[in-house]
Amino acid sequence: MKKLLTKILPLAYGQYFNVYSLISSKKAAHKAFNLFCTVRRGKVQPLQVDYLEQGKNELEHVANHQLQSYHWPGKKETVLLVHGWESNTFRWRNLIKKLQEADFNIIAFDAPSHGHSSGKLLYVPLYEEALHHMVKKYDPKYLVGHSVGGMTLLYNEYKNPNPNVDKMVIIGAPSEFHELMSHYQDLLRFSNRFMGILDDYILNRFGFKIHEFSTSKFSQSNTKKGLLFHDRFDAVATYHASEQVHANWKDSTLVTTEGLGHSMHQEQVNGQIIEFLEG
Repeated sequence: MKKLLTKILPLAYGQYFNVYSLISSKKAAHKAFNLFCTVRRGKVQPLQVDYLEQGKNELEHVANHQLQSYHWPGKKETVLLVHGWESNTFRWRNLIKKLQEADFNIIAFDAPSHGHSSGKLLYVPLYEEALHHMVKKYDPKYLVGHSVGGMTLLYNEYKNPNPNVDKMVIIGAPSEFHELMSHYQDLLRFSNRFMGILDDYILNRFGFKIHEFSTSKFSQSNTKKGLLFHDRFDAVATYHASEQVHANWKDSTLVTTEGLGHSMHQEQVNGQIIEFLEG
């Protein structure tokens, strides 16, 4: 029964939006976009509380959100960590340990609607606004982002190039917004007509069309030193995303793994990140 509901519910949602758009296209698009951006997991779990309490820093007020920041002090350069979708700062625990051993100054924060931060929705332009605030306030020399966090790093560098940032590490990040939206369309069986309405909604709200948001294209102007990690069999963000970014990012290196999955918490990955930052 549960499997049947899992199949039927997305189709019911899709049919609802297809029909509702005939009555009110703008409201239908707004509701569909909010559904796409709704965060269902990623708040702090009981086993994560003690660890995160050790690093708790200020609450940052950005875009009508309260964002929890974290600080693990060190004497060397500042590293800013940016987590992915339905995650939080706890995901960095293994890398934070390595960064502490190397005496880096570590800053992290929970994205809107994640961890200890407020909200129910997350989308890259909102995440970019939060990231831009953190970069201006803490002036990091190095940036590390995972998944949608990595996508946000690349968008922020395109939109707000920061001369004080020297190196960027991007782990398992998607690159093409239209691929994410195509998956959303296939899942809910949106009509092509409704996808056109959704495309117009995104253009009017954010100033770009779905196919125009591409971190591989944004990377053409990226002048930072870059290190990309992506597993060839990543089931969440396709491997070719990092291939495309690397092809356009002049001063980048792509590390291809096999069998490490999407999260990439492994020692070999974290060790290479430290070597890159210290190099």
